[in-house]
Amino acid sequence: MRLPSIVRRHAWVGLLLAAAMALAGWMLLRAPHSATESVRPVAVEPEPPKPAGPPWLYGRADARFTVIGYADLECPYCRAYFPTLKRWIDGHPEVNWQWHHLPLAMHEPAATTEARLAECAGEAGGHAAFWQAAAWLYAHTRGDGQGLPEGSSYPDRTPAMQRCLDSDRPDAVVRAQAAQAALNGIKATPTLQLRDRESGQVIVLNGPVEGDALLSAIDLLAAGKTATADPAHPPDMPGGPAGDMPR
Repeated sequence: MRLPSIVRRHAWVGLLLAAAMALAGWMLLRAPHSATESVRPVAVEPEPPKPAGPPWLYGRADARFTVIGYADLECPYCRAYFPTLKRWIDGHPEVNWQWHHLPLAMHEPAATTEARLAECAGEAGGHAAFWQAAAWLYAHTRGDGQGLPEGSSYPDRTPAMQRCLDSDRPDAVVRAQAAQAALNGIKATPTLQLRDRESGQVIVLNGPVEGDALLSAIDLLAAGKTATADPAHPPDMPGGPAGDMPR
């Protein structure tokens, strides 16, 4: 039976529309999905974690022996001893140096003001930033409680460091470390505690200590000859003036 021409035309139009729709769908499947690509997650490199502190550490973190140094940033003896001990630690990778604040009453308020600045440098920048601030303070303070010259300002102060200075966080650290010194019977600066991480034994060394005396104390600790029933009051060794310390 022969269909009317109008029906034949409608059939052809329908077939053409169906073919066009199929072609469009195929092209959509083949085309790049720009919307999907625009929201594709981008890999972001994580920021390296800052070293934990305080207490602030100089030297190898895995060193067997630790010199725990109680110091006052206004103490002239501490100032003279600071670069000497630093050089000695550089030459003895089996020993690291841990800082503890002990601001002396005779040097207040400058001693605590400077301890706060060093603490906040460490909080903002980590261990290296703390030691850099301590070195700068010793290089610029007038000492003996006179503090920094009027108008003197730490050059590397950052917004994060300023936020720390505006808080009470550094005060809490300084008070806690000074209280620990009192519990250990430490009243003068510089005073060192030499600790063997393997045995937990400790020797107290009073005053600036020469390299030979530190090495002798390390030998005693390594030989296990300093055992004490009260770790809070370890045995003392006499100190002397620090001369040509590195050996």
